[in-house]
Amino acid sequence: MTYFGFLLRFLILPIILFLIITWWDNKNNKPTPGFQNGRAVWIAIVVHVILAVVYTTPWDNYLVATGVWYYNPALVTGIVFGYVPIEEYTFFIVETILSGLWWWFLARRISEPKENFQPSKSARIVAAVILFIVWVIFTALFFSDNQPITYLSITLFWALPAIFPQLLYGADILWYYRKLVFLAIFIPGTYLSLADIIALKDTTWAISPAQTTGILFFGILPLEEVVFFFITNILIAFGITLLLSNIGRQRFNDWKSNHYKGLP
Repeated sequence: MTYFGFLLRFLILPIILFLIITWWDNKNNKPTPGFQNGRAVWIAIVVHVILAVVYTTPWDNYLVATGVWYYNPALVTGIVFGYVPIEEYTFFIVETILSGLWWWFLARRISEPKENFQPSKSARIVAAVILFIVWVIFTALFFSDNQPITYLSITLFWALPAIFPQLLYGADILWYYRKLVFLAIFIPGTYLSLADIIALKDTTWAISPAQTTGILFFGILPLEEVVFFFITNILIAFGITLLLSNIGRQRFNDWKSNHYKGLP
């Protein structure tokens, strides 16, 4: 199976399905309780697409350049930017669109939590500190030249700094919308992990056994691939939830107001 064939089957077709559902929901003015709707969601998805491409490109080029991840030359177009085929850049884009549309689908169908939101600065700080400690550990492992931990450690070294400000800004908001956030992460993370099994079996791409822990699901899917799909969906789900939630907007407006009040 070619890389573009994989993208068509497992990402483009679901995107088309969710676009049809989104069109129907918009036509019927289906609301997103507690969140901005309509044009704001499209803007949020576009913002995350841009961030995904910009932030992921150096990491992915490093993986290919060092042989952690490699693709079958016979199953790609041969158009390469840096070390990475154009199909991989396309993957960054379509995964973000699919996950964003899935978030929108859920946000319109999950009712707003019944309990009142209780802001918690301490929860935000504790969550951020825990994440920082985890990042320090995996950063040390990455620079320790321990080959079997390379893929896992470089993934967490790369991804966790982007999650850190999300937790520091709105860990309490994310917890408040925990049902939405969980489903927005778990379903696409699981779906893409299972789809990855097919790509690995078809040799569309491959993972270096020497630079992974050797923990395999179903005898073929490396733990590191599962971590990648889940952590990218964490970034998307956290980001869109915080960007579009009315609580998140109010927090930003309060911060901005207090900031300007402090100016001379």
